[in-house]
Amino acid sequence: MSLLLVLAVSLFTCLGQLMQKQAVESWKVQPTGTLGMLTSRWLWLAIISLGTAMLIWLVVLQRLEVSVAYPMLSLNFVFVTLAAQFWFGEKTTPRHWVGILFIMLGIALLRGT
Repeated sequence: MSLLLVLAVSLFTCLGQLMQKQAVESWKVQPTGTLGMLTSRWLWLAIISLGTAMLIWLVVLQRLEVSVAYPMLSLNFVFVTLAAQFWFGEKTTPRHWVGILFIMLGIALLRGT
């Protein structure tokens, strides 16, 4: 159950990061003042997503030691990289994927503890 909660935190965090990026991209296309930025639906969706992640994270911290739980959030690197490729068409180099592989190996090692 704890692993599923960590996964949920990572997914909500990933969504929040992507929505933040979408918010600033929309500001480039259609510049607005401060009020327009603060009323952006993408910004509010990011806040809701990141807030949800924080609430789930609090449950995770009740169940796992922070020294185990926190490194597992490195899953965010994997999720954000994959999602950014599909959502924003960002390119990822082989070197980047090797780095992600090391992150995933580290997560596997932590999960074994």
